[in-house]
Amino acid sequence: MTFTGAVGAVFGFPLRLIIAACVRLKIHPNILTFTGVLINIWAGWALALGDFLHAGLVMVLANIFDFIDGKVAHELGLVSKFGGFWDSVIDRFSDLALSVGLIVLYASLGRVDYVLITAITMVFATMTSYTRARAESLIPRCKVGFMERPERIVLFMIGAFTNRMAAVMWVIGVLSVVTVINRIQYTYRVLNDQPQPKPTGPFRWFIRAFYWTDERATVTYDLWVIAILSFVWLTPPGWVGDPMH
Repeated sequence: MTFTGAVGAVFGFPLRLIIAACVRLKIHPNILTFTGVLINIWAGWALALGDFLHAGLVMVLANIFDFIDGKVAHELGLVSKFGGFWDSVIDRFSDLALSVGLIVLYASLGRVDYVLITAITMVFATMTSYTRARAESLIPRCKVGFMERPERIVLFMIGAFTNRMAAVMWVIGVLSVVTVINRIQYTYRVLNDQPQPKPTGPFRWFIRAFYWTDERATVTYDLWVIAILSFVWLTPPGWVGDPMH
């Protein structure tokens, strides 16, 4: 079992208990989804106040709802096209609530640079989801690129708990840009019957890292996660001009 697979297994047990309780109580999954966005707005407010620990704890709670709604829908036989649409729309509001909270914080500190960095990160994080949705209206599947929503949310929580949000913004921002480029390139090649880049030759590791097609809970995924966490935790805050240090 990989490192990320083991982490998922540890957190999976209590989540399964929560899912079972929601199924027994017959809580509608759309209500769970909407509750999640309300809690994320609360987390965004805590970020705006600079209370990162509070925000991190609230994000954990919010993302329990975010994780279980689809599972509860499946268990109750309530999976529907509207449910999928509702979940995707609400997820965007949840993401934006966190980013807006950070923008308010950095604006209150007079840090125009981090207002801009967070705004650009917010744009490309949103475009990551949009490019996939739009691509999959044209082709069967477009799941390339590393920085998807689960990775962003986990990084947000890590940034909040460790007070390394500035480094997290750089990671999410840069990798979201790369992910959007990946998805545009992938879709173009599929629509034009062109082969996808192969991780071969002297630049194979660069291609593999920045044209991401590996699944989660694999060795390559673990290595990329370790590299990201090392950057977030080990980079001195002064190097990235962290407004909170």
